[in-house]
Amino acid sequence: MTDGRHERADAARNRRAILRATEELLTRRRPEQITIEQVAAAAGVGKGTVFHRFGNRMGLMVALMQERALALREAVQNDPPPLGPGAPPRERLLAFMDAVVEVAGRNKGLLAALGHAVSATPKPEETQRREDHPVYRFWHGHVSALIAAERPDLDAELLAHLLLAGLHSDPVLQLLERGEAARLAESLRALADALLLSPPRP
Repeated sequence: MTDGRHERADAARNRRAILRATEELLTRRRPEQITIEQVAAAAGVGKGTVFHRFGNRMGLMVALMQERALALREAVQNDPPPLGPGAPPRERLLAFMDAVVEVAGRNKGLLAALGHAVSATPKPEETQRREDHPVYRFWHGHVSALIAAERPDLDAELLAHLLLAGLHSDPVLQLLERGEAARLAESLRALADALLLSPPRP
């Protein structure tokens, strides 16, 4: 009889294999082109195992993004400034946008998965509001807090949405696919600077 520890080890190994397989598939295909059957075959597990662990394709994409974005969350909370605590809000915002682009550049499927999560035409079982998406919720909360700290006269919540809106658009995904992450980072810094350094509202 298999003991609980062996079962837990198998489950953890399967989870890692499924997430690795999904990330590998995302280097070649968009999220909407990936099926649970393809993921299961690439991971060497049964289709039922994927469904049991993640529920559906949306659950799988969310889990992948949470896994890959965890290091960025920890850096924001614990790293030295300017990404971590201790730097002025403007410097932290610029550092955070750079870090988001770096993560996306290493995991090109990450932003595609975020865009897929809030697609205008998702399958019924995958419908999810952008603000409910766990990774987006963290990104938006951090960006809006920094904007509010630097510029309390601005609508930080809405501006954070606007600043992040283009990150999962097709032109940006294509930019990352061409290896132009540095161009994206430079443009995001320019947008953030223009926002924070604009004249105060009367």
